[in-house]
Amino acid sequence: MNFPLKLKFKKLAFAPQISVTDADGVLRYYVKQKLFKLKEAVTVFGDREQRTPLYQIRADRIMDFRARYEITDAGGTPVGAVRREGARSIWRARYEVLRGDAVAMRIQEDDPWVKVLDSVLGGIPVVEFFTGYFLNPAYSVTRPDGTKVMRLVKEPALTEGRFRIEQHAAMDPQEQELGVLSLLMMTLLEKERG
Repeated sequence: MNFPLKLKFKKLAFAPQISVTDADGVLRYYVKQKLFKLKEAVTVFGDREQRTPLYQIRADRIMDFRARYEITDAGGTPVGAVRREGARSIWRARYEVLRGDAVAMRIQEDDPWVKVLDSVLGGIPVVEFFTGYFLNPAYSVTRPDGTKVMRLVKEPALTEGRFRIEQHAAMDPQEQELGVLSLLMMTLLEKERG
């Protein structure tokens, strides 16, 4: 993948949509989340027309704080999984990225005060429209040994979520893929937090 990647999240659309493009502007992933599903299931496509499914991400249970989201390729082969770290994620968002049952990476919110300010200021009329421009959370992706490999940073935007995914250390293609797909799913799960 050619980093940095740009992740655009359309919040005002009827169904949330995410597109991920690389540094050359080539679309890598496209997701249009289906609404009103009890058990989360997301299909990741390689095109906006949604003709080329690349991955499937499915929750292992219905609406649970610690659900495990299994990631499989188009042929059904397991790629990995991502899950929220339960009660530890109440203050600061934390996720485990798994290969099998082993933790391959962790995703952690850099500064939880950003979402607190967003919640407080988001309740004030007129100001709520501008919080997306100056309150920008960031999430670090690290290996179990603490090496930072990626970072997701929200960029200033008024009507849609714009994020940049940076690579901070050398990664093999499978690790890159799993990291980006996990960040994509985390973005869908954290959309209410900023």
